[in-house]
Amino acid sequence: MPDSARPDVRRTIEAVWKLESARIVGGLARLVHDVGLAEELAQDALVAALEQWPAAGVPDNPGVWLTTVARRRAVDHIRRAQTATAQTATAQTAAAGTLALEEEQDDVLRLLFVCCHPALERDARIALTLRLVAGLANAEIARAFLVDEPRVARRIAAAKQILAAEGAGFTRPGTASTAGRLSSVLEVLYLIFNEGYSATAGEDLIRADLCREALRLGRMLAELVPGEAEVHGLVALMELQASRAAARIGPTGELVLLHEQNRGRWDRLLIRRGFAALLRARETSSPPGPYVLQAAIAVCHAQAPTAEATDWHRIAKLYDALVRLLPTPVVQLNRAVAIGMAYGPEFGLTEADALQSIPALRDYYLLPAVRGDLLSRLGRPAAARREFERALLLTQNRAEQEFLHRRATEMAGQNKSPAAADAAAAVDAEAAATAETLGEAAAAFLAKGGLDPATLRSYRQTFTRLRRALGDSLLIDELTADVVATVCTTAWGSAAPRTWNRHRATIRSFGVWCGRPEIATELIRRAEKASPPGGGLPAAGLSGADLTAPWADSRHPLRERVFWLLLHESAAPVSTVLALNVEDLDLDDRRARVGGRWVTWRAATARLVPDLIAGRASGPLFLTARRPAPDAPADRCPHTGRARLSYERAEYLFKRATGHTLKQLRTAAR
Repeated sequence: MPDSARPDVRRTIEAVWKLESARIVGGLARLVHDVGLAEELAQDALVAALEQWPAAGVPDNPGVWLTTVARRRAVDHIRRAQTATAQTATAQTAAAGTLALEEEQDDVLRLLFVCCHPALERDARIALTLRLVAGLANAEIARAFLVDEPRVARRIAAAKQILAAEGAGFTRPGTASTAGRLSSVLEVLYLIFNEGYSATAGEDLIRADLCREALRLGRMLAELVPGEAEVHGLVALMELQASRAAARIGPTGELVLLHEQNRGRWDRLLIRRGFAALLRARETSSPPGPYVLQAAIAVCHAQAPTAEATDWHRIAKLYDALVRLLPTPVVQLNRAVAIGMAYGPEFGLTEADALQSIPALRDYYLLPAVRGDLLSRLGRPAAARREFERALLLTQNRAEQEFLHRRATEMAGQNKSPAAADAAAAVDAEAAATAETLGEAAAAFLAKGGLDPATLRSYRQTFTRLRRALGDSLLIDELTADVVATVCTTAWGSAAPRTWNRHRATIRSFGVWCGRPEIATELIRRAEKASPPGGGLPAAGLSGADLTAPWADSRHPLRERVFWLLLHESAAPVSTVLALNVEDLDLDDRRARVGGRWVTWRAATARLVPDLIAGRASGPLFLTARRPAPDAPADRCPHTGRARLSYERAEYLFKRATGHTLKQLRTAAR
């Protein structure tokens, strides 16, 4: 296939993978009983597609192709790992190749319940399901959680380890197993739907594939547990929200708000299905839960023939009931919108202002967007513009960015009369000559000389938070001590004293520099704990038994045993050991030079290293177990094509085998 066709093939692969990955991982997990391993085997099939399809062409049924390749990888794994009799191995291999069609169709739902295993914490359940079932990237999950991306990655890795340790069952969920997992499953389904209904990043506002998948799983779940009101309530909510999808996007892809939508474009079939699902929820005679209440709110919108006819007073009362059951920051923000529509923007603004000190909302773009809308309705365009600009900095979705930019531009040009416009222009010109904005002052402060790289990096972290919270267009003269204290408390109130004091020092320096030292007066320095002798934190070591067991156990792969033993005998940093190359090894003297330092080992390591090298003359000493994707970084073995083992993977493998960290291993060795 010509090179010009390869981007199209890659897009095809990505599209097929989004549709099929959850089903493939679910089926593999049922075979190997390890979701982490199942995901790795599925990734092998994806790599094979990336390598073969550009040359051979896209197969007639790409989903079946990926499934077949992934299952072959699973069968190969079962054969390699089999330690019982040859007859048992043959039986397992045959079972792996003859899966019943009805079981295959349940794989996604089965995987969903496994990811919501009771052994996992709530946040870990949701993160793992969004990763494996919905196929979301870690960054997208972080946005859904309102947390940072590294935390999501840690949650997912820990969740896989726990499931492997628990030996989580991969049978079809029955009535008994649904009791403890249902609330997590429902929460996950709604997060998947929301990511599809309003994508956190990218070019498209709506990811219809995620909406369809969440609805499909929800309908399956409703059949599995027909007596659960909340399941039907969630299905009703998703049906009703999905009915508005076509009207949410304008002719050029722009975002259209609810009150501006053409209600003739709403899908009447989905609305009827939503009504029917809500009736099924009410027939259970259970008290209304959060999803039933949200579905009732969606019904209010669906029943109104026009935006003006919407019963906002009833919606506000429903939100009052909802916030008592589910007092999350996002629900409280939605309640503020409803109050502003029912009773006036001034009441809604009061409610929204009270939410600004909630840390979970500090980077949530809808809070400043809601405040901007309420301020514009109150006739305060300058303040509204600043809020829309803040929201613009916090969203990564192109359609939402364009919408917020349009609103900010409207606020900048909004005046009541030509005379008022002339007066405003004169005031703006005078202000521009005498005052700086926060964005301008921050840029000038960071551009001044005499700052070392570490200090500059620290200063930028502080100003990034200030500018996101307050907006670049805020005049320095309007910056007050109480506003700064609110921002700092929301951002770093629970941080370590050292972190708090670092940001406080930055703001004090900035205040003195711009002639406003009073802005830091409410930031009180916190006492810092003294470091232990020698600096750093004490690390727990390992006992002699712990140290002997891992590499002495031949059931562990050779690569892991050599790595652990070498790390123990050399006491070198983990990253240094992982950076070893075959060509740098001096096997006779039992040493290697890495980055200007020598790493040495003893007899036990020396006996195993030749077997690990296996005739290789160059390349990384410690390799991944699988070949990387064709466009992966080029740090790989020239003989096998495999990449260098990463720190994250090495840490995961050691934790899974011993329950300890590599840092503890090295500390004990030292």
